[in-house]
Amino acid sequence: MPLDLAINDGLFFDGTGAPGANKSVGISGGRVVELSDAPLVANETIDARGRWVMPGFLDMHTHYDAELLAAPALTESLRHGVTTVTVGSCSISTILSVADDCSDLFTRVESVPREQVLPLLRSKKTWSTPKDYVAFLKQHPLGANVTAFLGHSDLRVRVMGLARAVDARARPSTAELAEMERWLSDALDAGLLGLSSMTNPWDKLDGDRHRSAQLPSTYATWSEYRRLNRVLRARGRILQSAPNLVTKVNVLLFLLGCLRGLLSPALRTTLITLADPKANPGLNRVIGLVTRAFNFLGANLRWQTLPVPFEVYADGMELVVFEEFPAGQAALHLADEATRTKLDDRLDRYHEAPMEGLVGLVRMVNRSDGAVKAVIVNGRKAFADGAFAEDLGRGAGYGQFLPAR
Repeated sequence: MPLDLAINDGLFFDGTGAPGANKSVGISGGRVVELSDAPLVANETIDARGRWVMPGFLDMHTHYDAELLAAPALTESLRHGVTTVTVGSCSISTILSVADDCSDLFTRVESVPREQVLPLLRSKKTWSTPKDYVAFLKQHPLGANVTAFLGHSDLRVRVMGLARAVDARARPSTAELAEMERWLSDALDAGLLGLSSMTNPWDKLDGDRHRSAQLPSTYATWSEYRRLNRVLRARGRILQSAPNLVTKVNVLLFLLGCLRGLLSPALRTTLITLADPKANPGLNRVIGLVTRAFNFLGANLRWQTLPVPFEVYADGMELVVFEEFPAGQAALHLADEATRTKLDDRLDRYHEAPMEGLVGLVRMVNRSDGAVKAVIVNGRKAFADGAFAEDLGRGAGYGQFLPAR
């Protein structure tokens, strides 16, 4: 039988770190089934001469939780070669809590208007368990593959209620901790990667009930974290979290917490973010050396970081980094939008583009469609020559929910 798709005569990288080689790639049934030094014959071909051919990029840290409900094609990621995304990061997921609570957890942290996200969640969110959430994703017309964490803030709100979850004096009872463990186990059974938590105090709630409270996960004690981490450790699943970026001291607690025990495996841990900030030059190198030493001793910690220098531009101050400063916190506590100012001239290559599925919203984009000839998801052309497939985000067969194994 002929191949479904052939990508001919490209410089092929297999993702292992091996040098590239001129190859033709044959795909059938959504899988790579043949590599050849000569061009292949197929029902459909892509001429990759002068191009690199490689596995799709994995974006391990996104906050697409709301956007994938409204615009499941996730075109801004796909057009750059991202074929798998991870949601549920930083303790925020849309799995267990009711729509109003999920919205308050999400919108201020992600600088997305509550008046857009809340109606979306109220209309789309039909699930309240990890199993039902996964069932929804499996029938949703995803453009990219999706993996997910259960958010600790989402979990705390489901078990304790929003008011108690953000009360610094409240502590979950023994029964509530056991319920958290059961929900986490259910999430792992459903195929979620693990648990995401948050100890950095910058991120704040939206809405008018507990506006400007920190995310619920930040109010947990280390005893609560350890209890949930034991579930992850026993199942070989992942903790995604962030240290306190104000004091930075609890990085050591994360390092100690993921060490291998005498009778227990290391806790697989990934933290954001190993940056090289101008305020603390060289700090990333010190932390990197300490992390490698702990991993040598039996820890299992990986930092999430961007591989290139970057700058953050803000059109106004609706951005979480302003939460670091007392004046920024006070201003962002006010619901009214801040006065806009002129953007940096270096942003000429950026432009505003409408967000699919969220009418009236725009975001800054810096597209490189000319650098990406085609993006293949599960054997199908999702993007090619600057255009998306007509049924992308409308029909099945492109992205899938990928369960942890």
